[in-house]
Amino acid sequence: MRTVLCYGDSITWGSQPAGRDRHAFADRWPSVLQAGLGNQAQVIAEGLRGRTTAFDEHLADCDRNGARILPTVLYTHAPLDLVILMLGSNDMKPAIAGTAVAATQGMRRLVEQVQLSALRDNSTEPPAVLVVAPPPLSETANPLFGAMFAGRIAESQMLASFYADLADEMGCGFFDAGSVAVTSPIDGVHLDAENTRAIGRGIEPVVRMMLGL
Repeated sequence: MRTVLCYGDSITWGSQPAGRDRHAFADRWPSVLQAGLGNQAQVIAEGLRGRTTAFDEHLADCDRNGARILPTVLYTHAPLDLVILMLGSNDMKPAIAGTAVAATQGMRRLVEQVQLSALRDNSTEPPAVLVVAPPPLSETANPLFGAMFAGRIAESQMLASFYADLADEMGCGFFDAGSVAVTSPIDGVHLDAENTRAIGRGIEPVVRMMLGL
């Protein structure tokens, strides 16, 4: 059986657009991916609300720097066949990084960490990497989220292009989650249940191809 790690933020965790509730387990995109793959693979969901690619958020009550936590997660779940990286939305916050270029640099660091992880579990090759661009931010009347991501919709729309180039350069797979899902206008960042499920369904053929299933 193959093992797939889904490393992401609140979209992977399953945050609902309204309030702080979490989507039902079956509606979260890693769960939908698991259902599609069946017993051919084990899908591990490793999502944290507010996680960035490689930037600190000093006001957070936990470590949200994805690059600092990823090596530990890779050790925890080794051996892995595929690591899916879907981060970058939180990097859009002006107080964090604020640009698609910065997020791409952070994603590059994450890919490097995975590609250097061979031999930790006696593997001769590191896991394959699938870089996923999150759905772009959208307009919202929510005062908190509107201020938190002020003026960053255009930057978020650039992530897919930048991530696609990065994936090609570093020999990774690529998937644009914005091609199958849109963020909710309720908060402009998160997804309703149907759009969350759509990511799981959309990403399954790419995962199957990369794993040779």
